[in-house]
Amino acid sequence: MKTSQNKRIMTQSPVALAQMALKVAQEGIETYSSHFSRKDFTQPQLFAILVLKQFFGADYRGVIQYLHDFSDLRQALQLKRAPHYSTLCYAEKRLLKKGLLKAC
Repeated sequence: MKTSQNKRIMTQSPVALAQMALKVAQEGIETYSSHFSRKDFTQPQLFAILVLKQFFGADYRGVIQYLHDFSDLRQALQLKRAPHYSTLCYAEKRLLKKGLLKAC
């Protein structure tokens, strides 16, 4: 990873990005959106997947395919399985509503 003059951390590694996004999200986002959540995936995990979506320039189905194809990404995000693409769509809407994501 490189640090530029304005202190932005840049990486070409999706695994390093996933690990960093997960760590940052775990520090700043509640684990689950509701007490009644199914608890299949945490909000930090979903946030990190959405970061990867931006990194790859993929759509919801595309980033899920990356998770299916690359076990290193699933391991970095502590995922036993990849979520359904609609889970990401709902999570993105929820995080945007809470102001935790910005629309691009």
